[in-house]
Amino acid sequence: MKIINFGSLNVDNVYQVPSIVRPGETLAAKSLMINPGGKGANQSVALARAGAHVWQAGMVGQDSEWLKESLAKQGVDVRHVIISPNSHGGHAIIQVDDDGQNSIVIYGGANQEIPTSHIGVVLADAHPGDWLTLQNEINLTPELMKAGKAAGMNICFNPAPMTDSVRDYPLDCVDLFIVNEIEAAELAARSTTVDMEDIIRELAELFSDSMICVTLGEDGALFWSAATDLLRQPAFATRVVDTTAAGDTFVGYFLHEISRGTPPAEAMAFACKAAAITVSRPGASQSIPTRDEVK
Repeated sequence: MKIINFGSLNVDNVYQVPSIVRPGETLAAKSLMINPGGKGANQSVALARAGAHVWQAGMVGQDSEWLKESLAKQGVDVRHVIISPNSHGGHAIIQVDDDGQNSIVIYGGANQEIPTSHIGVVLADAHPGDWLTLQNEINLTPELMKAGKAAGMNICFNPAPMTDSVRDYPLDCVDLFIVNEIEAAELAARSTTVDMEDIIRELAELFSDSMICVTLGEDGALFWSAATDLLRQPAFATRVVDTTAAGDTFVGYFLHEISRGTPPAEAMAFACKAAAITVSRPGASQSIPTRDEVK
């Protein structure tokens, strides 16, 4: 079984700052790191380090072709990462403050210009029962959901960044939702994240045939499926240095465990432990632990 991650590849420009810059404020950064990133690429690294057979699909610009080599070195199959002849590659401006909290601005670039024809090329290598995992940083997400489901694939969706259009996607195609608190509330059309157990139960009514996992940051994670009802996993205590790749680490580790038949409670615990290691280190994909470190 393989996991095809059709997602974004970005160049991350990471600025260490004393505090997140406010409107109208000019702030001197303490340092700059330039790293491979993008939710798609970060989740592929997490999947690979968790032990998955993962293929990355997507598009980079000529100015970011090095991202392919970087992913390949992590054990990710990059045969379906194509290069745009005209567009700049996607990139992100990331501020990380002294408490490890972050603020991120993304420019989609080539990630938003993937040709429709590439869907057929990529899914020609898929088999029924394989997983297709998607985020919301590329174009063609609705088309990919439909095509993946038609090919007999299991669909995992992490709707980040959350937009109003997500609720118009063919979400009945999704087998596994992995969302944070804000994304969960917006999917449920709620204006508050106060009672996440109520929100996940609302999502369960909307998507009763799906598995739903909600990440809660320092409070761990929640999971619901028709087979398990509601499960809760506390977070693991750690010293927070940088939260940039915490969510992507959780997605990669949790999806890999679910794809190999691990019970959801065990999968959540393993993914939370991996995410706790990630936030104790600086950087994005380079902070994601290997499976041996998590055991």
